Amino acid sequence: MRYRDKLAVDDLTFSVKPGIVTGFLGPNGAGKSTTMRMILGLEVPDRGTALIGGTPYTSVKTPMRMVGALLDAGDVHGGRTAAAHLWSLARSNGLARARVAEVLETVGLTEAADRRIGGFSLGMRQRLGIAAALLGDPGVLMFDEPINGLDPEGIRWARELMRRLADEGRTVLVSSHLMNEMALTADHVVVIGRGRLIADTTMVELAERYQRGVLVRATDQWTLTEVLRSGGATVREEDGALSVSGMDAGRIGELALARGIALRELTPRNASLEEAFMELTEDSVEYTTRRAA
Repeated sequence: MRYRDKLAVDDLTFSVKPGIVTGFLGPNGAGKSTTMRMILGLEVPDRGTALIGGTPYTSVKTPMRMVGALLDAGDVHGGRTAAAHLWSLARSNGLARARVAEVLETVGLTEAADRRIGGFSLGMRQRLGIAAALLGDPGVLMFDEPINGLDPEGIRWARELMRRLADEGRTVLVSSHLMNEMALTADHVVVIGRGRLIADTTMVELAERYQRGVLVRATDQWTLTEVLRSGGATVREEDGALSVSGMDAGRIGELALARGIALRELTPRNASLEEAFMELTEDSVEYTTRRAA
């Protein structure tokens, strides 16, 4: 997919599975929003196809029953009330009026139903956008930066909602720049940079790939150090413990047991999602700033 001379999405292929939350990650300008727009038929790719359940989104007669999407919380008519906005969407897809009240209650906007959207805060607009996505009770949900503007309670609510939707067997795709929140929400991550796929993996596999070694405390750390080094590990002392790299926790435990050394702690230390993301995308960042001296 090109915008004039800029290649926005480049030979990108991935699948999003039901029953889990998939985090869609990448630096600014990576092509995440463009990809979501192509899935929803709002952009036409130069080649290739985007399918939902094997079907192009544009061929579905009542799309809100199949897919619920929040791409831009600000893309609403400010003069309408929240209820009127949702009712216009419901009518266009043949949905019952009662569904409007149900989704307003789900997102916590029942008391704001008759207020004009123009007076809403960003967080309230995000909740309204989520309500619109839920309106058709769809099996597939797509959210682009859904927690921007939400307060801490709202962020926790959104996280729990996404987890519940996935637990119900729905397909949930969430784009976000908040790595700490994605670490709490996502089961799987798709990472792109400069429009190309960088990683398509589970959170567990990603953590294992970027393991920072193992922290060990033992009754005889001097002997254990010699045993581990003779086994090929690199060992250094760290705050009264041993920081071991080049050997996994299982093998460390086996060697300690064979020498009769009791272990008080054996903790694999994995990189955070933010650290893993920074390493994965370090060659794909278009807009960078200098670090403060």
